Amino acid sequence: MKKVKITVMKMARYDDLIEGYENPIPHPCDLRLGQVFFFDGTGKPEGLCESAWETLFPFVRTLFEGGGNFFDGWMKDPFSAMLSCNDGFRPVSFYLETGEED
Repeated sequence: MKKVKITVMKMARYDDLIEGYENPIPHPCDLRLGQVFFFDGTGKPEGLCESAWETLFPFVRTLFEGGGNFFDGWMKDPFSAMLSCNDGFRPVSFYLETGEED
């Protein structure tokens, strides 16, 4: 099994959509650009929001188990993935890559 490094690469915010459609919520996203999380097989990394984790988990699990090459050559590094959370108001892009062997 390989640890999976999850890095916050880009964060967007669509104020026009927020103003038009979202009910105000406190702390909708507490992630920071460059923030790093590690998955070592024990569950959602602390501090990573549930919504992002639902999107990332299938790819994280595959990388953790040694798989990769998503969508037949999508990524330059076949043991990585670039994914965004499913928040349409504040999407966050994450880079997933394998790390040290356990």
